[in-house]
Amino acid sequence: MNLRSMLIAPSLLFLFVSCKNSTKKEAVPETPEVEVAEKVFINKGHELVSNLVDKVGNHQALSAKKDVIYTYTYTTPDGKSDVSTEKYIFDGELSYGKYEKHQRTLPKLEGVIEQGYDGSNYWLKHNGTIVNDTTALKRVAFSRPTNYYWFAMFQKLLDPGLNYEHLGTETIDNKTYNIVKVSFDSKDDTPKDIYQIYINKETGLVDQFLFTVADFGLFETPLLMQVDYEEVDGFLIPNKRKYKKSTWKAEIDDAPWTHVTWTNIKFNNGLTKADFKI
Repeated sequence: MNLRSMLIAPSLLFLFVSCKNSTKKEAVPETPEVEVAEKVFINKGHELVSNLVDKVGNHQALSAKKDVIYTYTYTTPDGKSDVSTEKYIFDGELSYGKYEKHQRTLPKLEGVIEQGYDGSNYWLKHNGTIVNDTTALKRVAFSRPTNYYWFAMFQKLLDPGLNYEHLGTETIDNKTYNIVKVSFDSKDDTPKDIYQIYINKETGLVDQFLFTVADFGLFETPLLMQVDYEEVDGFLIPNKRKYKKSTWKAEIDDAPWTHVTWTNIKFNNGLTKADFKI
């Protein structure tokens, strides 16, 4: 075999092997089928609430944000207000509020007050000093879960133990609403809060809702809350609110409103449980 043959032979062998291999079909990994659980609804009211929550951002999406920090401003008709920096961790519903202004919440304590819920205990600090007053701590035990609930209200409307009733439709100011009553199970027959939400048929959002505050004995006469939304990181957040006394027909008088706003809303701040310890 001459030199030319010796050079051509390996080339032919490589070409033969390559052509032979090219005839083999490459194995394509199969894509596993992902089963999406079909939603099961108790009734039409439940379905309407579920669609609402999907619209604004569901609980799973909120949990993925880990935590939130925002500024909370609450102003009553007489001009008194609270201004606090609110911090929550969604896992465990941990809650913290630092009040630079508190004309409504514990107004007798001058200076900065801090409230916290660490997942087990409620606590209060006044100008950096721990406060153990029972009456003051009862106020903390109300405001910490309440402020958290208002922020995550729509997501929590799908919590276990809730009842849904579609009350029909109604047109208000040329807007048609599906009205859904949401109530809570009561194991000891004590009054529980009731929410009557008005879901705009065109937008799928809640423009207003009636609610009671059983902890303060307001479980017969409702309050009407009207809301406006802000888009933050893919969530529609009802960050501008106003409310006053109403009837169960959402009838209101000329009395002034109480106003609540949430500003500077930021998710995923890297908060840890240590941030909520006293």
